[in-house]
Amino acid sequence: MASVYEKERELQREVSRTLESGLPGVEVLAVELSGPERFTVFVDHPKGVDHALCQRVTDALGDYLRTYSVDVSSPGMERPLRRREHFRNAVGRRVALRTQERRRVRGEVVEAGARTVTVHTENENVEVPYDAIVRGNLIDEGTK
Repeated sequence: MASVYEKERELQREVSRTLESGLPGVEVLAVELSGPERFTVFVDHPKGVDHALCQRVTDALGDYLRTYSVDVSSPGMERPLRRREHFRNAVGRRVALRTQERRRVRGEVVEAGARTVTVHTENENVEVPYDAIVRGNLIDEGTK
C-alpha cells in the first residue's frame, strides 16, 4: 500500500507545479489514485470551482492523459486536508485521517503545529506527523 501513497505524493508534487504555475489562483489540495491508470485532482480557487475551471485544469494536465484518466473535482463538503495550512484552517473542526502507522484517527483538530497536527479523539489527544498522513478530510457535520 505504501507504494500507492508514494505515487500519490509524487503526482501531487508534479501536478501542483504544473497547475499552480500555469493557472494563477489554483490550489491543488490533493491527488488521489483510484486505480493504476486513474487519478482525481481536488482543486480550489478563491473564486470557487466551476465546470470551466475544471476544464482548464484538465487541459493543463494534457500530458497525463496519455497515461491516466484524470478526474478534476472541487473540494466538496469533506474537503481534503494534507498540508499544515489545511489543518490550521480546520482547527475546531472534525476530521478523519488515515496514516501508515495508525490506520484511522477521527476527532477534532485542536492544534496545527510545525510538524504535527493534534486531534482530540474520544479518549485522548493524538499527535500525527503531517508526513505520516496519507488521507485526511473534514467530516461533514451538516448545518447546525
